Amino acid sequence: MKELELKKLWQDTNEKLEENFVINKKNIDEVTRVKVHSILGSMKPIKIFALLVGILWVGIGMIALSSIYLNSFNEANKFFLFSASIQVGLTAISLYIYLYQLITIYQIDITEPIIRTQEKLSSLKISTLWVTRLLFLQLPVWTTFWWNETMLTDWGILQWVVTLFFTISFTVIAIWLFFSIKFENRNKKWFQLIFSGKEWTPLVKSMELLEQVEDYKGQNAST
Repeated sequence: MKELELKKLWQDTNEKLEENFVINKKNIDEVTRVKVHSILGSMKPIKIFALLVGILWVGIGMIALSSIYLNSFNEANKFFLFSASIQVGLTAISLYIYLYQLITIYQIDITEPIIRTQEKLSSLKISTLWVTRLLFLQLPVWTTFWWNETMLTDWGILQWVVTLFFTISFTVIAIWLFFSIKFENRNKKWFQLIFSGKEWTPLVKSMELLEQVEDYKGQNAST
């Protein structure tokens, strides 16, 4: 009888442990989904603000540039015109990415599988890196928009050296950042200096939370 009782006790204990594991796993999943949803929600205000300001900026810029191209192209300062066109064009592409990100954030559902949420977070991560690369590509044109034709005839060597130094430096920095901004460099100081605040930190925290849940599942599955 004692042997049968021990077997029954052992079986009951295993069943309870399995039930507790299922309950704990379900609770962890649900709590994590709620946390992720809340953390990502903190990104919405800054995204909406950036989108509205960007739309206003691009809208005014496109109206002004269209007027110049159509009505006074021959008389216009070509340095300003082309620099402004590049700046407005890159900002417009960035706005499209911001809109995509905002839609993605609103589409994240706390009831969907974690793997699906991870896919959306990965998409947000990649698009955030890309929009930052594009915005930094604007650096050189901020040094050329004020150039004019009189510079070619009236400027001395020293003035050109100083001007070209800043333009070339900004161009090199922009190109270097474009190719160096990768998730693999996230632990480097310059990367952390650029990527901080409401547009990046909540995203990283959400990814880490989901990774912890997956690790927890893996550890318990192997035991």
